Amino acid sequence: MKFLRKRYYLIPLLTLSTQSLLQASPSQFKHIKPDPAIKKFAVPAKFEPHISTTREIALLRQKVKVVFVIYQENRSFDSIFGTFPGADGIYSNLASNTPGFFEKIVNTNGTTSIIHPFRMDAPLYSADLDDCSHAHSRILYKMDVKNGIPKMDRFATGEENRFYKTGNPSLMAKQYGELAMGYIDGNTIPFLWRYANRFVLADHIFSDIAGPSTPGNLAIIAAQTGATQWMLHPEEAFTKLKHGTGVPVVDDAEPYWGSSLDTTKAGKMPYAPGSLPQNHPQLNLTFATLPLSLQGVQAAKVTAHDRDPKFDLEDVKQDVGYLTKHGTKRVPWGWYQEAYSNKSPDMNAGPVDANGTHAGYITHHNGPQYFGYIANNPSMSDNMHGFRNLRIAIDNGTLPNHGIFYIKGGYQNGMGLKPECPDTRAQKSYLGDDDHPGYSDSRISEAMIADTINRIAKSKYWNHCVIIITWDDSEGDYDNVRPPLVTIGPDGKRLANGCRVPFLLISPYSKTHFVDHQIGSQASVVSFADLLFGLTPLEKLPDEQRAIRIGNRMGLKNEGPTDASPLVTNLLSAFDPARLDGKAAPLPASYVMIPESLVRTQPADLHYGLKQIGVEPTDYALGIKNDIPKDFNPRPSTTPTPK
Repeated sequence: MKFLRKRYYLIPLLTLSTQSLLQASPSQFKHIKPDPAIKKFAVPAKFEPHISTTREIALLRQKVKVVFVIYQENRSFDSIFGTFPGADGIYSNLASNTPGFFEKIVNTNGTTSIIHPFRMDAPLYSADLDDCSHAHSRILYKMDVKNGIPKMDRFATGEENRFYKTGNPSLMAKQYGELAMGYIDGNTIPFLWRYANRFVLADHIFSDIAGPSTPGNLAIIAAQTGATQWMLHPEEAFTKLKHGTGVPVVDDAEPYWGSSLDTTKAGKMPYAPGSLPQNHPQLNLTFATLPLSLQGVQAAKVTAHDRDPKFDLEDVKQDVGYLTKHGTKRVPWGWYQEAYSNKSPDMNAGPVDANGTHAGYITHHNGPQYFGYIANNPSMSDNMHGFRNLRIAIDNGTLPNHGIFYIKGGYQNGMGLKPECPDTRAQKSYLGDDDHPGYSDSRISEAMIADTINRIAKSKYWNHCVIIITWDDSEGDYDNVRPPLVTIGPDGKRLANGCRVPFLLISPYSKTHFVDHQIGSQASVVSFADLLFGLTPLEKLPDEQRAIRIGNRMGLKNEGPTDASPLVTNLLSAFDPARLDGKAAPLPASYVMIPESLVRTQPADLHYGLKQIGVEPTDYALGIKNDIPKDFNPRPSTTPTPK
């Protein structure tokens, strides 16, 4: 039996334990009203026009010109939105019908216990978590795929057993297993829950690839991670090359461009401290991406500046020719990442270490840097910038009036914020703002998002923008929804999809207080850009079609970009036809802005959380006892439990 599918919050008439979910029924609940701000800007049913899809798309293109993609790191949907009311979450079904709800974990004495999802409350300083494994092979193990069906039931043991081979697990190993089953809510991340409450939360967006960060950072600009390159060059399959450097990309090998193998002199790509020498970088990636298709009729002119066309353009020659003849006008794009710069000196590059390199920069998070026709072409690489450049451009109104702009944080934060956790080790370790466990603080990370959105809201861009907030992979944390099987890799194992990631959409023309159940992936961002800017989908370009046909002859489906696939939402369902059609007013900037006093201060210091944003999570509503393991520590390595 499904619970909590409606657009209202529900509260219990009696207290329930986890096990008593088996007897719960919707008759035990009553409706309560949404918060006043949502009600104020809700569109009355009588104003909701019935318009055709064609007209809706035309209106969208009239009203929306700029897309901002704030692209964070490493969270499963259930780990931060699994108890959001109305979402397909941890408590949406009976416990017995929820995949992986009850999982085994091994105790330090060798006995076995059962663990289920639990809330990591704010007193645990749950904004600061250690990093779970999210390697491709480990994610597949945690998903526990049997006969093509993920059982989703080995997140705890899959995390725990990476720390021991024989004997009994250490306390640290067990705590990592417990960590994989923990979740947080709006008391830890109130800004994100406020956005989800006021705008659109999509609850069926999956990782494009079952794996870590780099594949996600490629998929969000390419709608694939190299399946077409594998089809065209089978010798480059990841099964045939060492060090995880082949295609499709499934792990975190650093990019070729900027590595010790790259002989570029002027304008060489930057690398993070400690990443060089990099003698085993990823292959030069040569498949089509959104930055290429956005060149439109200028494709041939722009790619003519490539320093090594034979090396970089072999697999997109036909694409370039097609775009030059049939493409749209050139659409601006930008990738803004903390501490990035290929120009020295550059004050916008962020902090530097003792060697003068980029202390906040995470090289394997920069998707465009993997492609020679971007990184090895000054006309394309000039679209990559440090994150500070974006703030300056928004504040000064110097961004183009149309285009798509990606935003990435890193190891540092430019707001001077510190973790709330008082432990000196945590104070030093969690200064990042891209939400990646192990070095980023969730509250600092959402403050970066809020500061960016506030700047957009105060700028000339708000009235015609869309802001997407999403994450690159699921961190290896528990998620209960089984991903669809889209394709397999060279090893014959599942390649896509991986677990769900959070996804928010904010716009003056979006629906309000809406949970979107459409199925998608990181490719949905590419699909939306195709829709908005009238681009030929990457999936339909000639070189990609050639590779896809090779896959079809081999009996392999979907071996290529999926931005035109019916398996991937184009996000049109997130927009309100009444706002697009002028029957209702666009949402004002004031509706999205979060007071600066909150953004610049740790939310807990101002007692800002669920009560203030007006949301009751499903575990609260159901009266579920929060069974935190007695020996749990959210930072088993950073702040180890004293022996």
